[in-house]
Amino acid sequence: QVQLVESGGGLVQAGGSLRLSCAASGRTFSSYAMGWFRQAPGKEREFVAAIRWSGDRTYYADSVKGRFTISRDNAKNTVYLQMNSLKPEDTAVHYCAAMPAQKYYSGSYYQPKAYDYWGQGTQVTVSS
Repeated sequence: QVQLVESGGGLVQAGGSLRLSCAASGRTFSSYAMGWFRQAPGKEREFVAAIRWSGDRTYYADSVKGRFTISRDNAKNTVYLQMNSLKPEDTAVHYCAAMPAQKYYSGSYYQPKAYDYWGQGTQVTVSS
């Protein structure tokens, strides 16, 4: 069982930056791939970024590539999402999620159904 708690959301002007954090409970954090997803009002939840258990590979949605950076600190049981050059279309509730190794398949990093554990979400609002 893994519990996830996001923090770091808020209101920022377009072009600004925010850093989201996701703190995980449990002693097996390093065995999970971690992902960030977001959901805007009236839209489906969409993939933002993911990172392998070891941190050696990362994956990004085209819409955030070059602006967002995902990282993790397994010693602190925490995954981060550094968001730069924010745009109004980044406005959404952002969720972190954990995927156990046994749920992995080709392309799984991009699929919400591959993730077993989810945080409560943190609101990011970007004003124009």
